[in-house]
Amino acid sequence: QVQLVESGGGLVQAGGSLRLSCAASGRTFSTYAMGWFRQAPGKEREFVATLRWNNGFTVVADSVKGRFTISRDNAKNMVYLQMNSLKPEDTAVYYCGADTKNAATWPVTIATPLGYDYWGQGTQVTVSS
Repeated sequence: QVQLVESGGGLVQAGGSLRLSCAASGRTFSTYAMGWFRQAPGKEREFVATLRWNNGFTVVADSVKGRFTISRDNAKNMVYLQMNSLKPEDTAVYYCGADTKNAATWPVTIATPLGYDYWGQGTQVTVSS
């Protein structure tokens, strides 16, 4: 079992920045990848960024490339999502996901919710225009 807790969401004006954090606990040694997804009302869960735990390989969605950065702190079992130049269309609930079955593989499942078997409760990000 892996427990994930997201934090750092909030209300920000367009052009502003936020840093989301995801704290992992439990059987974290069995984690292959950790990713960030987001879901806006009435829409499907959308891939944002992910990081392979063994080598730090990252993938970032085209919609946020150049604005968002995913990073980690191995010692603290933390994953971060630095979000800069935020836009109103970035408004969503942001979820952290963990892959403990090595299902999040390149090039397909690494960027889909199917590749992740544990999820946090989500944190709301609202960007005002």
